[in-house]
Amino acid sequence: MRAKITYAVTAAVLVFYFVLVGSRGVMLIQSGTLVTVTFGVAVLILPVIGVWFLWKNTQFVRRANALASELDAEGSLPVDELKRTPGGRIDRDSADEVFARRKAETEDAPDDWRSWFRLAVAYHDARDTPRARKAMQRAITLHRSAPAHPTR
Repeated sequence: MRAKITYAVTAAVLVFYFVLVGSRGVMLIQSGTLVTVTFGVAVLILPVIGVWFLWKNTQFVRRANALASELDAEGSLPVDELKRTPGGRIDRDSADEVFARRKAETEDAPDDWRSWFRLAVAYHDARDTPRARKAMQRAITLHRSAPAHPTR
């Protein structure tokens, strides 16, 4: 729940920023000189890119959460079996061991979105965010193309 609140607050702050920057871009364009119009157009590009990025990221998070909910309903959501240091950090060897199992599982069933989801979680636990995101995107893509009633 804390992550959702943090995400919502961050998104709201970004939207406020985009509106503020966009209004400044419009003001520059309304000034009417070549230099201010040029800067105004350049300034308007930033909020457009930002809104697009925020929208795509929000879609990604919603789809990943939907997959997590589906796995939870099936009872196959990955269990946190990682060992932790006394400070609460994930033990690297433990993360590597779980990752190896998840990778093998995904290699055995490359078209199963569930194995890709679990691999994404393992990448995340190993602090490899770019690969975690790619694996989750693969899980989302496979889920969208999967039949409505899987034959697990």
